Amino acid sequence: MTPGLTESNRASRSRGFRTARWLLVRLGGSIFVLWAVATLTFFAIRLIPGDPAEAVLGGPGSQASQETLDQVRRDYGLDLPLGIQYLNALGRLLSGDLGTSYALKVPVADLLGAQIGGTLILAFAALTVAWLLALALSLWSTGGGRLAASVGQGIELTSAALPHFWLATVLIAIFSSALGWLPPVSTGGVTGLILPTLTLAIPLAGFLAQVMRETLLDTLDAPFIVSARARGESPTGIRLRHALRHASLPAISLSGWALGYLISGAVVVETIFARPGLGRTLLQAVTLRDVPIVTGVVLLVALVYIVMTIATDAASRLADPRLRRAEATR
Repeated sequence: MTPGLTESNRASRSRGFRTARWLLVRLGGSIFVLWAVATLTFFAIRLIPGDPAEAVLGGPGSQASQETLDQVRRDYGLDLPLGIQYLNALGRLLSGDLGTSYALKVPVADLLGAQIGGTLILAFAALTVAWLLALALSLWSTGGGRLAASVGQGIELTSAALPHFWLATVLIAIFSSALGWLPPVSTGGVTGLILPTLTLAIPLAGFLAQVMRETLLDTLDAPFIVSARARGESPTGIRLRHALRHASLPAISLSGWALGYLISGAVVVETIFARPGLGRTLLQAVTLRDVPIVTGVVLLVALVYIVMTIATDAASRLADPRLRRAEATR
């Protein structure tokens, strides 16, 4: 075997070990996060005033007898000490059993499977639109002169501060009530997705644009950009070919957090636009103290957040060779 081939094999094996170690660390962290989320959800939902046994029987208005309530508590293990209930709940989750909805009397896994598609479509559509808006705004504000920089900064700060419920109301008033261009509630088609997407995307775009603009300004003063200018590269080429990739790295890292932020915002947006999804399901479950649904939704959102965070970490490693070199020296 030639020395060059041996060295190549060693380098390839070293990269494989680093990748395996990176995956194991992320997997361990993911398991811990899911356990913490399940634990916090279990105890937090029990701090809400009310009796879970009444939720099983249809809520406080069911007027169930004391005997019926006692029977339900025995059937669902609600009469056991809280610590035993917690261990039983963890055991069911480890076996993949999310339980049955107290109010709807259907398996939670089936219910979430039917609802998650609409929420993920809304979240990824909003994330895509937010990225496009942030890229356009950051490029314009850093390349349009002092006036564009001031106006762009004002747009970023204003957009990032807009609450979802207020923005949704304004968009409905303008595009549905005044102009009649778009439906005020979800219709199941593309037009019914536009207003909810904009409601979620505009505040996030303002935040991402702030991060991109600051990084882009720092990148434009970097030595490799000075060298590109000396070679006669046009300003547009410098921004699109050289600076933009580096400027987008912090935003890529934030995309995992952004998806969790969008799914959280979907609780408000799906309710306002009467759009089916995890947000409305979670709100109704909390109101009814439907513990299995609340636990299932929160765990599912946490899992989506974890997967997206790992994906963005991997994308950052691919886009920035410095991260791989830094890990190789550890």
